[in-house]
Amino acid sequence: MKKAAVIGLGDISGTHIAAITDNPNITLAAVCDIDEAKRDAAPQDVPFYTDYQEMILRERPDVVHICLPHYLHVPVSQTAVGMGVHVFCEKPMALNSREARQFVEFERENPDVHMGICLQNRYNNSVVMLKELIDSGRYGRVTGTRGLVPWSRPKEYYERKPWRGRWETAGGGCMINQSVHTLDLLYFLGGPITSVKASVSQLLDYDIEVEDTVTARLDYAGSARGLFMATNANYKNESVQIRVQLEKAEFLIVDSILYQVEPDGGRKMLIRDDGQKLTEDRQKPNAKFYYGPSHGKAIRDFYEAVETGSGNYIHVKDALMSIQLIDAIQESGRTGKTVQVPQI
Repeated sequence: MKKAAVIGLGDISGTHIAAITDNPNITLAAVCDIDEAKRDAAPQDVPFYTDYQEMILRERPDVVHICLPHYLHVPVSQTAVGMGVHVFCEKPMALNSREARQFVEFERENPDVHMGICLQNRYNNSVVMLKELIDSGRYGRVTGTRGLVPWSRPKEYYERKPWRGRWETAGGGCMINQSVHTLDLLYFLGGPITSVKASVSQLLDYDIEVEDTVTARLDYAGSARGLFMATNANYKNESVQIRVQLEKAEFLIVDSILYQVEPDGGRKMLIRDDGQKLTEDRQKPNAKFYYGPSHGKAIRDFYEAVETGSGNYIHVKDALMSIQLIDAIQESGRTGKTVQVPQI
């Protein structure tokens, strides 16, 4: 049985703690947060620390889960790896492309330590099936994609945790915080994206530095075209939508269900995600409906890799493209020009 520890007891930590405690092959050995008031966010019988290095030295966990503000993901991950501990890090993997490439190089230099990134939506039933349908070649090549993230965040969301609205601590706004999963899936499903042209803006009258609304054209290596739209300025949180057009069929993920779109516009349901019917108040403590249902699957695969030495998990290098896409979209928004996306 592997021992886990969680560093950072913010909003997402409850989802990680629930996934750990639900897995009979993992023991939650300790938790850590610099805020003593967060002690109650974990089970009462679990040791609480305010210094993560002290926690690692005393408890000797096999894996630490990094659930910290974005700017701490890379440095804390690297410190933990240097102490001989495997790392499972929440998204985003890094603040920007430069830091992300350094993280990839760090992973390459430490092949004996597993470093996983929590892009858990790749494990959703809808995404797994759609990926299999695309890769089968049965419906031809991808000719178009569309990703929509129509969400809402109140001013208090940024005031409660000011790091969310600052470049140096968040690395961006609605893309890196709310929409990184959607960008990752557009690349994961559609293939390499070679260039983007985008509009990046603030529609909300909040005192923040980062964007709250983005529209981008995505150009794929195989001549497919994509459209990505994300905002925190909607009047409510609505379902993320991912549409993929192939030469012989069209598919849509909405409300956590994968549909095949019929020629007359009708929809044939193919599969729904685990827990799709759960409302926000019925989920695990501290969970949000938009986290999706697949943290447990991603964590399961990571621990199996730690146990067996397999590479069957989302590596640091696998998450690089999502950050490079965000930076390219930001640059295009600043310059008004089409920007080339570095290839992995």
